[in-house]
Amino acid sequence: MRIRAEKDFWAGFLYLAIAAGFLWLGRDYRLGTASRMGPGYFPLVLGWILFAFGALSLLRSFWTDGERVGGIGFRPLVAITLAVIAFAALVPTAGLIFALPALVVISATASRQTVYDLRSALALIALTVFCILVFVKGLGVPMPILGSWFDGLVPPSWQR
Repeated sequence: MRIRAEKDFWAGFLYLAIAAGFLWLGRDYRLGTASRMGPGYFPLVLGWILFAFGALSLLRSFWTDGERVGGIGFRPLVAITLAVIAFAALVPTAGLIFALPALVVISATASRQTVYDLRSALALIALTVFCILVFVKGLGVPMPILGSWFDGLVPPSWQR
């Protein structure tokens, strides 16, 4: 058989590889039930869902015509990688209030069409406030709003 849709083939292959990782890593965890999920429930369910999508995409690559895979975009690859590293480094030290804008601004450099203007800045501020209110205050996700750089300068409720 001949691969007719190269993008579908490689996407399916990637989904199958990630699914195998989830299924392998979650194999020793207790599964539980749908109403009382154990630590292995999410990796197992996600693994099988990814496996199904991967298998369908892989099979589809042999039946339908599609696009070829282009070259690797090194600019987006580097920008997104650096953005995630900066976020991970800044959350404990500077806090979410600085880490989230750094993530967005650095990852925006992946596109040559990015425009930095007042509208973008206001959207970034709104996104940051929304994430702090929903995730930290609403859902109780243990992320500091302001990190260790601000010890003694802000109330303890802003640092977890």
